[in-house]
Amino acid sequence: MPSLTNELQVLFRESRVKHIGLLITINFLCCLILLTWCTSTQSLALRAYTYTVWFNILSLLTCLLSIWVEKQKPTSIFTFGYERFEVVAIFSCTVLAQLASLFITKEGLERLLDQPEIHTGRLLMGTGIALLSHLLVIYGSSNSALDHIIATASSSWLQDQFTDISQSLCSIIPALSGVLLPRVNPMLLIAFAGAGALFLTNFLVEMKNYHLMDSLAAMAIASMTCATLFPMSVYSGKVLLQTTPLHVIGQLDKCLRETLTVDGVLEFRNEHFWTLSFGKLAGSLHVRIRREADEQLVLAQVVTCLSRLVPVLTVQVFKDDWSRGMPVVSIPPLTSPSLHHANSVFVKMGASSGPSGNGRDFQTLGPTSNSAVVESPMFRPMRMNTFLPAPENSVPMSANSVALETNVRTLEDKSNGHHDR
Repeated sequence: MPSLTNELQVLFRESRVKHIGLLITINFLCCLILLTWCTSTQSLALRAYTYTVWFNILSLLTCLLSIWVEKQKPTSIFTFGYERFEVVAIFSCTVLAQLASLFITKEGLERLLDQPEIHTGRLLMGTGIALLSHLLVIYGSSNSALDHIIATASSSWLQDQFTDISQSLCSIIPALSGVLLPRVNPMLLIAFAGAGALFLTNFLVEMKNYHLMDSLAAMAIASMTCATLFPMSVYSGKVLLQTTPLHVIGQLDKCLRETLTVDGVLEFRNEHFWTLSFGKLAGSLHVRIRREADEQLVLAQVVTCLSRLVPVLTVQVFKDDWSRGMPVVSIPPLTSPSLHHANSVFVKMGASSGPSGNGRDFQTLGPTSNSAVVESPMFRPMRMNTFLPAPENSVPMSANSVALETNVRTLEDKSNGHHDR
């Protein structure tokens, strides 16, 4: 507890935290008033609209978390810092809001069968208070995490529909293009769409005594909330899964191509790039360089090329050591081609451990059934007069195969006699 108290004391010394705390208090009082009026009016639509105000409170708490994360440094346990806490917070807020919308939809379907009477005395007043709290949070606070995910995540259904309507209006009135054509904040759309649904509900209940409109408006507000927050949940979930964001793949490919032009770099291996937090990339890769290249110089140039896009970067440089690797030679058996797959003998040649390095060590790897046979041209004249025993379950060779093997052995005996003479 003393450590938590110290953290809170340091956090509340900043003026930003005091401003956010004031907004949290105002929204909390508004939620309490609205929940009381939801009970007195029996309006499900007003309750659905009140749940969006609760989401504003959660987003303000995320602002406090972002300020706290800025003051923290990486530790031995959290080597990349605490920035992923913001991602978890945004993901949790969006999922909780969607769950609340599902409960509203369930209750709205039940009310379609038995609709209670709606009292409209405080319905418009509650709508005005909820809309005012939305505007205070949207324009009175700066939530960097939520602003980034709104700008980066894909457009919601409500945004797409509003964009189509805006384009139609701008074609008639071009002066509105500067206000309506850019992608509008989805939380602002929810605020005005919910207020419009409640205003329509109040009008129909008072004029036409159509109480069923309250349940329909509640399900409409819930569906708009889910449609708006679902792309945010998907985006933050992909960040938690350490995937590479789609909008930076092209820039990453361009940076990697430029890095390959650095003098001494041969290739990249095991490259992996992911989103550490909102707007911050991390990555790791292995770089193979020439034997005569300077490791420190190449490392500095590679980091310089990639750090503009990937600020948290881990690079491992290793030199090209081709002298230790030798080809794998296959000695095909002198049997029928039908038995070639089962009785292939592989000989691996490696440099000897002596200082001269001119010797060769032969190591028999044994029969292989699934290995690809690769024969080096420089060792083609080599032959081995050793045959592996046939497996227990092998099929007997036919007469043609036996005759072919006898002819091959006769040719080998003649060749050996010629070399002896």
